[in-house]
Amino acid sequence: MENHTIHLLRKKHGLGYMEFHDGPVPYLTFPGLTAAGFRHGYSTRLGGVSTGYFAEMNLAALKEPPEIIQENYRRMAEVLGIDEKRVVMTYQTHSTGIRTVTEDDAGKGPFYTRDYTDTDGIVTNVPDLPLAALSADCCLLYFADPVKKCIGLSHAGWRGTAGDIAGKTVRRLSEEFGTDPKDLHCAIGPSICQDCYEVSGDVIDAFREQFSEKEMETICRGNERGRYQLNLWGANRLLLLRAGVPETQIEVTDLCTKCNPELFFSHRLLGEKRGVTAAFLCL
Repeated sequence: MENHTIHLLRKKHGLGYMEFHDGPVPYLTFPGLTAAGFRHGYSTRLGGVSTGYFAEMNLAALKEPPEIIQENYRRMAEVLGIDEKRVVMTYQTHSTGIRTVTEDDAGKGPFYTRDYTDTDGIVTNVPDLPLAALSADCCLLYFADPVKKCIGLSHAGWRGTAGDIAGKTVRRLSEEFGTDPKDLHCAIGPSICQDCYEVSGDVIDAFREQFSEKEMETICRGNERGRYQLNLWGANRLLLLRAGVPETQIEVTDLCTKCNPELFFSHRLLGEKRGVTAAFLCL
């Protein structure tokens, strides 16, 4: 099987860098999370068995026949060194609901029915219980505590970001497992970048309830159409800093989902006729 010839359009914001691992099933990692000893990855749309507008690596459990989704998870699990039949998925509804998952939840999503909903964040301290969250433009947030040995993944679109799911996930890790935010290693995965993300005034109004005017100046700018360009990466980074995560332990992607259509599915670019990519994290 061949490697893929991919030209990555990287955003030069100076806050992070993702490593691209080529091969039959390409994926991305964060150097800091790797150095901290956490198995993780971010999928691309390459290397799977999905067809049509889901091609190739669609990881949305309800969008294709189970055998296709399960084979895609098997391929991702193989390259990441995890057990696909233990992967636990979020159940994303653009909420700020967070679930503590246990051994009883192993395999829920790809292989077994999820008996929960409104779960845009999941946390655990169970070893070898891989977590997965899905995206097609939204931010996926990684949380890894090497001291208390616990992890989390959260999905942060504009609603989740405005609702501070980043801070709520940090607090859940603290409440459940005793995490000190200063010990956390966090990362903000690929999403739509500020240049590509135009939003209306009602979205900005929701952000003004969460962020100060000074902060809004750093994550939002107007455009010539009377609308706004929103920086989800910067907004979630501010929320992680506010929650007590050290600046040097927050990695931010340099890859936009809309700018890199060879690599990612983008809702803004493709609408509903597309698959989703996923973040994976395992203790």
